[in-house]
Amino acid sequence: MDKIINSHEIDYKIYGNDLQYVEVTLDPGESVIAEAGTMMVMDQFIEMETIFGDGSAKDQGLMGSLIGAGKRLLTGAGLFMTMFTNRGHIKQNISFAAPFPGKILPIDLSATQNQLLCQKDSFLCAAKGVSVGVAFTRKLGAGFFGGEGFILQKLEGDGMTFIHACGGICKKILKPDEVIKVEAGCIVAMTKDIDYDIELVRGIKSMVFGGEGLFFATLRGPGAVLLQSAPLSRLADRLYAATGVTGGSNQEQSGFLGDLGNLL
Repeated sequence: MDKIINSHEIDYKIYGNDLQYVEVTLDPGESVIAEAGTMMVMDQFIEMETIFGDGSAKDQGLMGSLIGAGKRLLTGAGLFMTMFTNRGHIKQNISFAAPFPGKILPIDLSATQNQLLCQKDSFLCAAKGVSVGVAFTRKLGAGFFGGEGFILQKLEGDGMTFIHACGGICKKILKPDEVIKVEAGCIVAMTKDIDYDIELVRGIKSMVFGGEGLFFATLRGPGAVLLQSAPLSRLADRLYAATGVTGGSNQEQSGFLGDLGNLL
């Protein structure tokens, strides 16, 4: 049985259309954790503290903090997170901005069986008590060839969390054994019961001339999946192409044998 963490209860409001930010309202003593560099503006009595890990465990000690920070390094995130706490006697507001055009998605983890798997750079902020860890994909093929890599972020708890996606958002609710095939870079998040694997594109002509890469993701229900219409890596590749610079980011197929796919 998964461990359920009692998170702080926070209020929020999301502003903007394409370049969004979320304003979180904290009661006295409440805290929110966030990725470094995402804070936009905060009220007078909010105190900022740099922490190892995510601060979800009480009295976790030095070893617990190092383990939490190590998990973040596995996902490619920084060693530190930032915690913002209302030290005043009245409600205070703090805002966090998305790093690229798209949407900020508010998710109540208590409505997703206290867990959510998401791509490793999608987490923005969350109520204190939400654990930001790592999840290993169930199948080796997904780790070698998937655009999300072998390691995904795992958000656990019962509080509000905010993730961001690039472009428009598509939500799919899959029935048991229902399958969809997706460009791996378009996956933003999924519930824990989704079975995730990577499938080779059939046909040599499709592989070489189709323009969709060598692999796509197969997602099997039951569960919910959030997709983004414009992965940041795809936008970066288009910008490289428009400027005449060769290479590009190629993050969608950047796993094992990714260079071979680029040559093809």
